[in-house]
Amino acid sequence: MTVRTRFAPSPTGYLHIGGVRTALFNWLFAKGQGGQFILRIDDTDAQRNVEEALAPILHGLKWVGLDWDEGPEVGGPFGPYYQSQRLEKYHAAVRQLLEAGAAYRDYATTEELQAERDAAQQAGRPFVYSRRWRAETDADARRLEAEGRQGVVRLLIPREGQFVLNDLIRGEVRIDWASEQDHVIQRADGTCLYHLATVVDDHDMQISHVIRAEEHLSNTARQVFMFERLGYPLPQFAHLPYVAEPGSKTKLSKRKLDKYLKNRDFAQLMEHGQSIARRLGLAVSAETFNPVIVDFYEQVGYLPDALLNYLLLLGWSLDDKTEEFSRDEMLKHFSLERVNKAPASFDCEKLVAFQSRAMQKLPSKQRVAKVVPFLQRAKLVTDPPPCDTAPYVTQILDAARDRVKVAGDILDFDDFFVANEDLKFDEATLEKRLRKPAGARDLLVKYRESLAQTESFSAADLEKMTHAFVESNGIKIGDIVHAARVAITGKAVGFGLFDTLAILGRDRCLARIQRALEITA
Repeated sequence: MTVRTRFAPSPTGYLHIGGVRTALFNWLFAKGQGGQFILRIDDTDAQRNVEEALAPILHGLKWVGLDWDEGPEVGGPFGPYYQSQRLEKYHAAVRQLLEAGAAYRDYATTEELQAERDAAQQAGRPFVYSRRWRAETDADARRLEAEGRQGVVRLLIPREGQFVLNDLIRGEVRIDWASEQDHVIQRADGTCLYHLATVVDDHDMQISHVIRAEEHLSNTARQVFMFERLGYPLPQFAHLPYVAEPGSKTKLSKRKLDKYLKNRDFAQLMEHGQSIARRLGLAVSAETFNPVIVDFYEQVGYLPDALLNYLLLLGWSLDDKTEEFSRDEMLKHFSLERVNKAPASFDCEKLVAFQSRAMQKLPSKQRVAKVVPFLQRAKLVTDPPPCDTAPYVTQILDAARDRVKVAGDILDFDDFFVANEDLKFDEATLEKRLRKPAGARDLLVKYRESLAQTESFSAADLEKMTHAFVESNGIKIGDIVHAARVAITGKAVGFGLFDTLAILGRDRCLARIQRALEITA
């Protein structure tokens, strides 16, 4: 059997991080067994579809490298791959279900259904539709339509026995048919609902394994009912544990940001990303730019493979010690047997750790290639950059080490790229390190003279010179290091002062110190 899996997002918003995890598991399972991964767009609900949201979904999947073998922009033998373009196929399936006695036309009004629900609630029993307004013949349908009623098509669900499913992750699942409703599969306007459409499409596209989120488990009984009544062979089902909120077992949602922001790690992750975005001139809001949305990670400068590596471990593990996998290793080791049943909490701190390690492991040229576009977008270097940009950025990255966790963190070192006259000073730090301490400016004047006279401007020789300066002036090293740092970078913190001096070079350091002295005079 050829393995064929599918990911079927609805174009109703940006690509959710949990959706990427589902797509990843489908992609790994199919590709790891030489099969095909299909992308299908579930756009049957025209009222909820957001046309402009489809492009970010496609782009997000491309960015993380989950290429699809069939689907939008690719085509394939079982298209179209948009459900809105497959209505005739769904209508044919509805007619087949009606003819088989597995569905019926129903003319109940919303008010009549609600009255039955209320009566069931008052009586303390589960609601089960009476089928009172079911049209068993064409004559019944004409009579009910003559009353001004509009008909929908419902499944004729059994009222006795159990539905039994052998789920590849959850094992045997049993559901009493009596707990199922007569679900609507076609609206009064002729449009069909997701439950029917996905069954028809999975059959037509020869999907062998339906690997999807746990929340769809409740849909499975009605869908298997339709598979069987339509005479379709059943795919195998595997329901993944959902991605849970930080520190919780509740499903992660785009609609609960206020709650998540009370989590320190989530709030820090979001503020860090939004800070980078604002420096790039992006208009960001909590609703459209947050860690629940995949676009957030691309804009901030995460590595796609680091994100996928982290998502892989949200519900799957190889053993109790191995955590880091290359893409090839993911494909080699992934199996549904190792997927957990329990939800996995979204751990922001662990995600950042994965990203930081992956960033540090990149070869120098690749790290530079990741960060330079951020410098270009922030207009700190030109596009294309000068020929000496890469060696200069390499020095900064080597000195910064793990301070550059994501590519956008290079913007923290904007002071290395601005002209001397454009350097902005942190006023509070100037006050604390230069204006307020007695003799601080005089000390900085002397240090500037030493920098001008020192023969070598390497970090090692600058360190030796500075220690000699400290000893000859009878001061603590912090007395000059803090003052010099704010004078040449405008900031209170950064990587090592001697690396900073060496990278900026003698002329820029002297000019910046002079400007700081003039400002604080």
